[in-house]
Amino acid sequence: MTADETVQRPPAERPPTGRPTAGRPLTNGALAIQVTGLTNQFGRQVVHENLDFSVRPGEIMGLVGGSGTGKSVLLRTIIGLNRPKTGRIMVLGQEMRGLERREVRDLQSRWGVLFQDGALFSSLTVLQNIEVPLKRQTKLPAQLRREIAAVKIALSGLPPDAAHKLPSQLSGGMRKRAGLARALALDPDILFLDEPTAGLDPIGASQFDQLLLSLSRALGLTVVMVTHDLDSLYTVCDRVSVLLDKRVTVGTIEELSAMDNAWLKDYFGGPRGRAAAASQERTEQG
Repeated sequence: MTADETVQRPPAERPPTGRPTAGRPLTNGALAIQVTGLTNQFGRQVVHENLDFSVRPGEIMGLVGGSGTGKSVLLRTIIGLNRPKTGRIMVLGQEMRGLERREVRDLQSRWGVLFQDGALFSSLTVLQNIEVPLKRQTKLPAQLRREIAAVKIALSGLPPDAAHKLPSQLSGGMRKRAGLARALALDPDILFLDEPTAGLDPIGASQFDQLLLSLSRALGLTVVMVTHDLDSLYTVCDRVSVLLDKRVTVGTIEELSAMDNAWLKDYFGGPRGRAAAASQERTEQG
């Protein structure tokens, strides 16, 4: 099977996490995200070439690949921070190219982004950081913004007193949760996560995974998660997209593991992959 072939699961089948596909409905069975014919090039370096990528409403999609394959570049291109050389990007039924500024702003309010290490404003408290998108995208009064921010802090699993702390006063795990709370500020349909468990200890990473699963169920979120964390892939992802040869191969972990590709066999069949699979099997049996 070539790198750009996609393994499709019948729509009626439940994902491997055992949870039904949720999400706010899109008309005519539209995909939450659909990228076709995407090429990203920086100078002479072609990062992606004629790449296709799609995400179903309500699923958690993992995005993995070797160093330099352009995982974060793909994420940044989808959310409009990088202009591709060619290609079409549809998000929530709207094509990104050709939208007017107001339409882009409205569409951006329907997704949230958690960058690596939270990317919080260092001079603002956690509560003030969460208020930033509310200030930019809404005309809500200050008191209501603070109340919404407090709700998001609780949703992210942070204690109430974290609201008035600066990012420098938080642990790495707490900064991740604060960044997640900010990403949830506008009640998005889609969450984009860039290495959300990087730098966390195993307990903190596991707790973040469970928080993500809980939020996706409760809020009907579609999630795209760039990660190297095999435990996270096994725990939360319905499907995984792998960047190979400048394109994307998509499937469940079981489907990807069975493909005749050296990188996939090393990644999922190596010592860390086998350990993650064994851990997930013990969890399911317990």
